Amino acid sequence: MFASIVVSVTTIVTFCSLFYFMAALWSARGFLRRRMPAPADFAPGVSILKPLKGFDPGMYEAFASHCRQQYAGEYELLFGVSSLDDPAVAAVYRLQAEFPDEPGRRSIRLIVCPEKLGLNGKISNTIQMAAQARFDYLILNDSDIHASPRYLARVLAPFAALEPSRSGVNKPVGLVTAPYRGIAHGTIGSKMEALGISTDFFPGVLTALMLDREIRFGLGSTLAVSRAALDASGGFQALVDSLADDYQLGLNVSNAGYAVVLSREIVDTSVPAYSLTGFFSHQLRWARAVRDSRKLGYLGLIFTYGVPLAVFNCIASAFTLPSLALLSLTLAARLTVALTIGVGVLRDRQVIRDLWLLPLRDFCALWVWVWSFAANTVTWRGEEFLLKDGKLTMP
Repeated sequence: MFASIVVSVTTIVTFCSLFYFMAALWSARGFLRRRMPAPADFAPGVSILKPLKGFDPGMYEAFASHCRQQYAGEYELLFGVSSLDDPAVAAVYRLQAEFPDEPGRRSIRLIVCPEKLGLNGKISNTIQMAAQARFDYLILNDSDIHASPRYLARVLAPFAALEPSRSGVNKPVGLVTAPYRGIAHGTIGSKMEALGISTDFFPGVLTALMLDREIRFGLGSTLAVSRAALDASGGFQALVDSLADDYQLGLNVSNAGYAVVLSREIVDTSVPAYSLTGFFSHQLRWARAVRDSRKLGYLGLIFTYGVPLAVFNCIASAFTLPSLALLSLTLAARLTVALTIGVGVLRDRQVIRDLWLLPLRDFCALWVWVWSFAANTVTWRGEEFLLKDGKLTMP
């Protein structure tokens, strides 16, 4: 009786997974066919905000990539630290020496942000940096983001035009966010995290964009926002206790009547050399952040785990021919999504190298999804917090 129920449920959900995989492929087609504004004459001044805590290998080169921009306008790099004792300070001084200020083009400043304005230390530093930023366009991105020389030109281009909304009304662009690839470092945990970004997370982003006909959240890889939209959405102050601050900023800007645009510009982020314990800890924090931010969408993630569900279906049905056929079809569809979006859209060659890890990664993702409902605690930057409705609280 129990086996029959498992077979019935997993058969239904696995077929739903096949529809999801088809939707992901169709959304990738739409994303690639969508015309993006050319980075032509629009080159406003922009302040790049980088809150820092600690220093990781590869971070300096990520900093330097922002100093090699082929951008017609003026820009500044603001690095925010809570204390001058932070290990990242030496890297900023080195950056200033290697890339001295060029008046009218580029400047680099280190800002000490001593105040703790909320439980989200990153946003606390960001608020203090934004108060000293000179320009009306701000870009907040993670410290390990490596950008191409045309990054600023391509990310800021959408602000020059109106964006059609799902209601058919053209809206001014308030925020631009960008896809990203994870650069793995050696360990199985690091490889599985990078693989998940390209073959699981980003297909979900594209599918959400297709279904909603607009994007209403941001990605931490790039949050380019106009001051007008930022002020109308409640500013960074509205995020001081949010765990998923990138998601919430995009939602706030959208709710304020502005369009959020997913750029075609792809950036790289460095994935630490996670142990398996570190990998699961990070995945669980990420999962609980998404669970509290996008509740219905998070429940729908069960349809993205087609391969593990098809395997359970095979076991429960004693490996009958129909169950094996369903597994083969599901595995083929999953690999097609991984290669089409991971390699074809994100141009992530690591996907080919680590493709053998995909079934293991999907089983781990299903386990994390189930376990994420078991509690409301998250560990972030060495501290433990309680999560309630997307907000951090002390335990």
